[in-house]
Amino acid sequence: MSTDRPAGDTPPEQEAAPGTADAQTPGAAAAPGGKTEAAAPSGEAPAGAARDTAASGSAQATAAALAAAVRAVESGERSAASFFNDAPRPAKPAAPAGRGPAQGAPSPGSPAPQAPQGRPAGPAPEGARQQPAPEAGVPARPPVVDGGATGPAAGAAARTGPTGPAAAPGPAAYAPGAEGVRQVLAAGGAPETLADRAAEVLGERAAEALREDPWQLLAVPGVRPEQADGFARALLGPACGPGDERRAQALVGWLLEQAAVAGHSALEASALRASLAQRAVPDPDDALQTAIADGAVLVFQDAIEEPGRPRPVTDEDGEEAQPVRILLGLDRFAMAEESVADGLARLLNTFAAAAGPEDRPADGPAPDEDATAEDATTAEDTTAEPEPAPAPAADEERPAAPTDTTPAADTDNGTGAGAAAVRPSDHANGTPHDTTDDTTTAARPVRPSAAEWEAAAAAAPSPSAAELIRSAAHSGLVAHTGAEAARAEPAALLAAARSLGLRAFGATHTENGRRRLAGDLTECAPGATAVDTAAVTVSALLSGQQGPGRDADGALALDLLVVLDAPQLDLETAALLVESLPDGTRLVLSGDPGVLWSAGPGRLFADLLAARFCPQVASRTPDFGPIGELVSGIGIGELSQVEAPGKEVVIVPARDAGEAVHRTVQLVADSVPRALGVPADRTQVITVGHGGAAGTRALNAALKERLNPGPGRFGGFDPGDRVAYAPAPGRTVPGTVTGADAAGLRLDCDGAAVVVPREQVGAGAVRHGWALTAHQAAGMRWPAAVVVLPGDAAGGLTRAWVYTAFSRGERHLSVVQGVDQALPRAVAEVPVKERTTRLRTLLQQSVQTTQEPSAAD
Repeated sequence: MSTDRPAGDTPPEQEAAPGTADAQTPGAAAAPGGKTEAAAPSGEAPAGAARDTAASGSAQATAAALAAAVRAVESGERSAASFFNDAPRPAKPAAPAGRGPAQGAPSPGSPAPQAPQGRPAGPAPEGARQQPAPEAGVPARPPVVDGGATGPAAGAAARTGPTGPAAAPGPAAYAPGAEGVRQVLAAGGAPETLADRAAEVLGERAAEALREDPWQLLAVPGVRPEQADGFARALLGPACGPGDERRAQALVGWLLEQAAVAGHSALEASALRASLAQRAVPDPDDALQTAIADGAVLVFQDAIEEPGRPRPVTDEDGEEAQPVRILLGLDRFAMAEESVADGLARLLNTFAAAAGPEDRPADGPAPDEDATAEDATTAEDTTAEPEPAPAPAADEERPAAPTDTTPAADTDNGTGAGAAAVRPSDHANGTPHDTTDDTTTAARPVRPSAAEWEAAAAAAPSPSAAELIRSAAHSGLVAHTGAEAARAEPAALLAAARSLGLRAFGATHTENGRRRLAGDLTECAPGATAVDTAAVTVSALLSGQQGPGRDADGALALDLLVVLDAPQLDLETAALLVESLPDGTRLVLSGDPGVLWSAGPGRLFADLLAARFCPQVASRTPDFGPIGELVSGIGIGELSQVEAPGKEVVIVPARDAGEAVHRTVQLVADSVPRALGVPADRTQVITVGHGGAAGTRALNAALKERLNPGPGRFGGFDPGDRVAYAPAPGRTVPGTVTGADAAGLRLDCDGAAVVVPREQVGAGAVRHGWALTAHQAAGMRWPAAVVVLPGDAAGGLTRAWVYTAFSRGERHLSVVQGVDQALPRAVAEVPVKERTTRLRTLLQQSVQTTQEPSAAD
């Protein structure tokens, strides 16, 4: 089943990792020489090492030299920043398609280049602590080199010199900006509509960069390797070949970017080599060595966990060997992953536990600024996590906040999170922070005592809610797991914390989830005023449109943050969120571990749970009703029949995709409204992918024809059309078209007026939304859901997909079943589509680092 779509749309469960049969480019040429370039076993290190070039252009460095350089970084003899600072070597002429490994290059079976375990063999990770992560969904812009092309284009320009491949003949100068790019695209036979995006990605010298290295077109989202090859052949003529080094380097970056779309933050070296060979790169090892040497790719060692294997012991005589896998990744995701790990450790280590009764502040002068957590009790560790290091008590550094007032929402700060980073702190009552008397007096900070926390827990509506409140009282980081009914427990924690005077907020993935959380908060604290304003979305919290705003240091002005829908947090959003929390803040990550992971790279919540890095609270609150019973069984790998006397669950068989579409339209337009009273605009259709005979495109076309026929006069849309707007990759905002004008397409998104510029509409940011993929639907629920499973969808099914799709309906679930036994088989045998990430290793290393000093003491 086809799942083609613009970048960021196709859920990762539909994308195969590079190196697999499903990920092969259609029509891609086989590797020269048959299988001589086949991938090595997954645990094998990448063949050879990166090569450096001295100023005199000397010979290649050996793998041993690279290993020695990395050991120098580990021992402190050489800074990590200097690791790749040698002058880039000139590029070699294009190699014949059938040639073997480069002369002097290590064989595929040779030892791998060494890197500090779990850390990159390069300078990038240090940046994770020096700059904020990119805004969610927005690719990080590589540094500009001499005002020209950025990222891979700049590296290609550096490698192209007198000894490297010559650029295609062309005019000496191009028109500035996108106009010059159009000239080059036209010369190469590529669509001129790519000009604006190419200019944005490749920088001011985009035209020159494309002329010198046509394969830089792969950096433009949506361009495939075969398209870039055709563009290069048109510009370079006979000089173009599959062995061109520029092609190999562009493919390395493209493969890693595609892996990120599929959810991986890094790839095993063997998988990347295999993917390069599948795309007719004659020497994949040499291509990887060059990418490593140029700093375009970082190298990591990730320890392989073997059940029952004792931890290796290091003594003065040497180190016991431990199996590792060599991972390669882009610095963008390496920085985000390390930033998340460092930030979570910081929250644990700077947390001050609940104060005793004698430490409860009273009205009066502010406490001494030198007060530290040494006066507080030790943080409780419910799952044998490392003890947090003493640190200043965060609650002693911030004024108290009323619990029944509305935080000021600054809608003039723009939509980017960075826009709110420098906004002064606002009081919870919405008035600007007055700093005139801050040097002389301040309000007493709120620091609830252990007894007050215990009283709040005793008053909790359920045992699981009480357990969560106690855990949050004694730890700066808590993981909470549970299904839909368990969302009442974080709401109870928020209500309790606000009743104690803390600035507590809950953040959800979607506006739909925010409204549900606001309803739960109102039920937990019916007498409180404006308590529902404590519910925000993650994106609005970071942008400053909702929530407490930021203090003078750019940190979020809050004491407790509960993030619901935590499985939907991608690495870059999580990094920005964690970096925005001040020291000592309590962070609770809550979510259902059975649902699909984030649309972006990473699996933050799953890695956090697997690392056992912090206290974990597993809800014991079940989801009731036939749908809850069905979904609970799916969560443990069982697809069983359930009693549904009120037609809560209905199975509709379909012989083929055409019948599946017909049955779906019939259910949405007639059956569900007639039998249950749920209107068509409150019923959501969910299917496996965008393409195919029963994908979202086919279903939306049929549903539009039945429910809102029209000519599509506004870029394919008519007033009244249900749409799905993607303001950033991985985020889906449901809406309805209200009109269009010169500014763009006008939408009503959950009561908010949104204008989408024409160029974004043309780029696919808006789709019809009667039918969504399961990943687009994650974090939202509707009164009724119709899940469509045509026969060609069987290969894309996993337990997590079925669990997510089936749990989107609140009152009713219809399943249009065309996959027969593939459905129960997927539920029982295919839990998830695995992702390659490093966060679990980084968190476990943080635990070890904390435990070693404790053991020494």
